[in-house]
Amino acid sequence: MATAGSEATIKSALAAVVEAMRSAYGEGAQKSSDLPDGGHDPHFLERAAPLLEFLWSRYFRVRLLGVENVPDAGAALLVGNHSGGIPYDGAMLLYGMYRNHPRHRRVRPLIANFAFRAGWMANVVSRIGGVRASTETAMPLLGAGELVAVFPEGLKGVGKLYRERYRLARFGRGGFVRLARQAQVPLLPVAIVGAEEIHPVIGKITRLAEPLGLPYIPITPTFPWLGPLGLLPVPTKWTIQIGPAIPPPAIGDEAGTVQVAETVRTAIDGMIADLLAQRRSILFG
Repeated sequence: MATAGSEATIKSALAAVVEAMRSAYGEGAQKSSDLPDGGHDPHFLERAAPLLEFLWSRYFRVRLLGVENVPDAGAALLVGNHSGGIPYDGAMLLYGMYRNHPRHRRVRPLIANFAFRAGWMANVVSRIGGVRASTETAMPLLGAGELVAVFPEGLKGVGKLYRERYRLARFGRGGFVRLARQAQVPLLPVAIVGAEEIHPVIGKITRLAEPLGLPYIPITPTFPWLGPLGLLPVPTKWTIQIGPAIPPPAIGDEAGTVQVAETVRTAIDGMIADLLAQRRSILFG
């Protein structure tokens, strides 16, 4: 049970998020693309931490495995499965690394372009460290020794229907491996179990989503039927597992790029299968 002090801290974290959303509008409005480092605020994660800690430890009760596979320093590309209708998984991976890694390492996630179309969303994701998903934005981060996260399933993963849960969508054409190949950084496969059930998507609305800057509005057993309450995620119990590093292919090795992409996908799929086999309950793990 939260204490009065912790509630006040969560309120301050919510206030920081609201302030970031509002900063995109009105007099003196800020566009993340016009700010240094794409609008990244190194202190924003710390300000939002009480809210993220509540989601991590009390709501989703996340278990993080394999953090020892993440180097103490230097660049790496974290490659994860994507799901949930609303991408809490990226936020939990980012926060979990900051929370549990011995060096409290920061993660810079590559985010789909749609998140930058609406100012309210763009200013939140950019302040926490998100950047547009492209080679041009990712290479300087990797060159600076940062951890970068990518979700190759993209919107196909987030928007998976409930009946398709834990079936990996196509990983595109191996662009994430070409990025690792160009930067010559290791790939770290990441499996996330629990996020697939937080918003059981049974359908999508696209036409009404466009004015909000969203690719679609998910239809779930509770939304839109219960209004805003229907947006609350199911409090499933999560496990995030980070697998051993996979070396990048040699520069110019296109055949090796395809092979490494399949190796990463197989590693993630295998970890997901193992975690599901161990899980006894969606809500209690």
